[in-house]
Formats: sequence, structure tokens, C-alpha cells
Amino acid sequence: MPTHTAFQRTNKKEDLKTYFLEGIHNHVNFRCYYSGYCSGTYRIFALAITQHILGAGTGESNLFFNVMLHVGTLVAVVAFYHKLVWDLIKEFFLMLKDIFTGKFKWSKMNYNRNLVVMLIIGLIPLFLLFLPIPGTDMKLKDLADRLSASPVLIVTACSLILTSVLLTIGIIRNRKSVASTHKHLATKSNAKATRDNFNVVDAILVGVTQVCAALLPGLSRSGSTLSVGEMRGISKQKALDYTFVLGIPSILAAALLEGVDAIKSPEGLSNIEFLPLIIGMAVSAVVGYLAIVIFKWFLKSDKMEIFVIYTAVVGVAFIVISIIEMNTGVNLFTGAPIA
Repeated sequence: MPTHTAFQRTNKKEDLKTYFLEGIHNHVNFRCYYSGYCSGTYRIFALAITQHILGAGTGESNLFFNVMLHVGTLVAVVAFYHKLVWDLIKEFFLMLKDIFTGKFKWSKMNYNRNLVVMLIIGLIPLFLLFLPIPGTDMKLKDLADRLSASPVLIVTACSLILTSVLLTIGIIRNRKSVASTHKHLATKSNAKATRDNFNVVDAILVGVTQVCAALLPGLSRSGSTLSVGEMRGISKQKALDYTFVLGIPSILAAALLEGVDAIKSPEGLSNIEFLPLIIGMAVSAVVGYLAIVIFKWFLKSDKMEIFVIYTAVVGVAFIVISIIEMNTGVNLFTGAPIA
């Protein structure tokens, strides 16, 4: 059970600084769950800073504080996609009406209805996180906590490089699809190399990828799921919409689960300082929103190579740092021994 140290420091100035940095790194903790290419790697970069400079892992944060950071991230995604989210909510209830009146037809689904159904299917693999790990008393989701709390960044580093590889494959696949589409248009063919609608296989593969991103710190949830969508032939903008909206129920579920843990913990909701809490939520929401804006711009302007290079360089840098720390046995930034 995480300790309560984050809310018991006596130096208020240092508290505020720490909460601000924790707000940045936890924002995007998409394991996060949630957030985009930019948000996913911004998360990892900030996480590394807080772990190595402040000497604190994610496990030391107050649970309720983490819940509020999830809420801040959720606000950012919903705010950006509010129109699409509202359209999907309306379509969901219209679909229920058609199901109960016998009018629902799988082959006749419009874009929004297809998106609703595929989002539901894409969320099913998340239940894999609750499977027990043979020979231990842990579940898969507990493994994610263990890896995130590791004082050495080797797993994060390798996952960042994996993110870069997936992004590269997605970019190449998308460009081939676009080139093929232009060829079809030039020959006046009605065929289209990319698709707007997801199918069941697409949704399941993206959902499984989301689970992998939840387990591996450093593997961008949104970056990896978007790449899989592009590999499957989905147009990049539609794949982007799907991956971010898929994050909404994922973030909400994470907030609810941690909220229950926070209430059941020995500390409960006592001794909560609301100013740092509000600052953390605000940072989480603002950074999350800006991350989506930046990511959309990267994708629209075909400048994703910048982000691919960034994740690769940071990943390599973290590998070097990890090797040095494992050989010396001390934190490279603070000089503190690595447990």
C-alpha cells in the first residue's frame, strides 16, 4: 500500500514544487491510460525527472491525489472531444432503442454507431489486467505498479524505443496507404486504401495494445494504439479519434479503482491539502489538453518523425543512465543508493 508521505511534508514551499512536478508526471501516467503520443512521452520524461531528481517513485503519491490527477486528464480529453463524445452518447441510446425494438442491423451501422460498438469491444481486453499471475498473489495490473515503481529506468527506456519503432511502422504503413489511395484516384477507381470504420479485429488488436501500454511504463498508450490502427489500414485521423476516445472510459475506470483504494486505505481521505490537489488537477488538465493539440498538429502536418526521433533519443539516453546506475548502484542525479 502506498505510503502517505506526499501529504505529510512540513516544508510547504517544497511541497508545492513537488506537487507541481508530480502533477506533470502523473498527468500523463496513460499508463494512461491516457493521452497521446506527446502526452505519453511527456509523461515518461517527467516521471524520470521526478524519480531521479526528487528521488520519489510513483508508489509514494497519495492515492486520492492520483485519483484527482486522473480526473484532470479526463477533463482534458472530454473538453477536446466534447462534440464527438456527445454525439456518441446520443448514438449509444439510439442504438439501445433500435436493439430493443428489433431495428438494429450490424451491416447498416453509421459511422458513430460503428464507433460506439468498436469502443465497447476495444475495452474488453482491459479485463486481462485482472488475471492472476501464476505462482504469485499478484494480478497483471500489480505488475504494472511494480515496473512503474522501479528505481532503474531500463524498462521505461526499452518501452520508449518500442514506442518509436511502432510509430515508425505506423507512419510507413499510413503513407503507403495514402499513396495507394492517390493511385486509385488517378485511375478513377472507387477503391480506397484506408478505412474510416473499425472492424472487430481492429478493435480487439487496439484493445490488447492498450493493455500492453498499461503494463509497460514508457510505452505510449495513445502512440501504440494509434500505430496499430494505422497498421490495420485505418486513416490516421480516424485512428486518432478512436484512440483518444477509447482513453476516456479507461481513465474513468482507473480513477474509480484508485478512488476505492484511497477510501479503503489506512489514511483514507484525511489530512488532504486542497491547494496542492487543485494545482495538480489543473496541471493534469492543461498539460493533457495541450498534449492533444500538439499531437493533432504533428499528425496533420506530417511531422511525426520529430516525435519518433524524440522518443528514440530519450529511450537511448535512459538506457545509458540505467547502465551507469546499475554499475554504480547510485542515483545518477541525487547520488542516493538504488535499492
